[in-house]
Amino acid sequence: MTRVLVVDDEPQIVRALRINLAARGYQVLTAYDGTAALKVAAEGKPDVVVLDLGLPDLDGTEVIAGLRGWTTVPILVLSARTDSSDKVQALDAGADDYVTKPFGMDELLARLRAAVRRAAQPQDAGEAVVDAGAFTVDLAAKRVHRDGAEVHLTPTEWGVLEVLVRNRGRLVSQKQLLQEVWGPAYATETHYLRVYLAQLRRKLEPEPARPRHLLTEAGMGYRFEA
Repeated sequence: MTRVLVVDDEPQIVRALRINLAARGYQVLTAYDGTAALKVAAEGKPDVVVLDLGLPDLDGTEVIAGLRGWTTVPILVLSARTDSSDKVQALDAGADDYVTKPFGMDELLARLRAAVRRAAQPQDAGEAVVDAGAFTVDLAAKRVHRDGAEVHLTPTEWGVLEVLVRNRGRLVSQKQLLQEVWGPAYATETHYLRVYLAQLRRKLEPEPARPRHLLTEAGMGYRFEA
C-alpha cells in the first residue's frame, strides 16, 4: 500500500485529501506543521509527500530541504502561492511538482500517481532510446530521428532536449535547465529557454503551436512527455 504524507495547516484540506486518498487505497499520514512533517516522514517513511508551503512554524521550502537531506521521496507541493518565484524556489529546493490552490482533486491525484510511478522506476534502468511517437531520441548516440530521417540539432538544442528527456515526465525548473546547459552564470537568462524550446518544437513537434511532448509549465519550467 502506497503511503502518502499530507502536510497542511488547513484541517479541511487535510480531511478532504485523507478521504479521497483512502478511498483509492492509499495509506495516509498527516502533519499540520513543518516540524511534525519531518518527524512523521522520518518515522513513517512515506512513498510520496504532499506539502503546503505556508506552514505555521517552518516555510515549506525548509521542509523540502530537510527531507532532501536524507531522502529522494517525491514531493508534490500544494500551495496557494501563485508567484513564479515561489514556484521556482520550491522546485529548486527539491520539489518534484507544484499544484496551485484551489486545485482539482482529479489533477492532484493524477500528478501524485505519476510521481509515485517515476519513483518506482529503477534509477539505473533508463532507456537508451526514447520513443515519443513523433520522433525518437537516442541518448547514447546523441541523435534524434523523425519520420525515418535524422534531425540536425545544434549542441545547445541537444543539451536542452537531453536534460528534459532524461527527466521525462518530471517538471524541470528554468533555473535547473539553464544551469545544466549554459552554466551557473546564466541561471536567470530565461529568454534563452523560450528561444531554444521554440526551435526544438519547430524541428520535432507535429504541431509546434500545440506541443504534445515539449511542454511549458508557466512560470516554473518545462516537461518532456513521451
